[in-house]
Amino acid sequence: MAEDRRDIATDFHHAINMTAGELERWLETQESKGSGDKTGGGESTGHESGRRILEILRKREDDLSDDDYTHMRQVTGYVRRHLAQRPSGDVEDTRWRRSLMNWGHDPLK
Repeated sequence: MAEDRRDIATDFHHAINMTAGELERWLETQESKGSGDKTGGGESTGHESGRRILEILRKREDDLSDDDYTHMRQVTGYVRRHLAQRPSGDVEDTRWRRSLMNWGHDPLK
């Protein structure tokens, strides 16, 4: 399991290219809060994930739980799949970019 955790953490930190501070500031914006799937009418899946990513980024490695590693793996998979769907043209002000940023990845960095 230790080797698996190292691989998950490495992949996660490659997928997340926003610092905790950048992500926190982004999640406070209306653009962030208005982006993503809001099944059930509440907070979007991506925004909720972003808050969880912040918690993970702020934890010491020894304090990460199995559930944290599960979420880290989900984040990595989401970012990879979403990057593969990059739209053509300027993506600066797109739902695609805002969604990725909620998940901790700014494709313009």
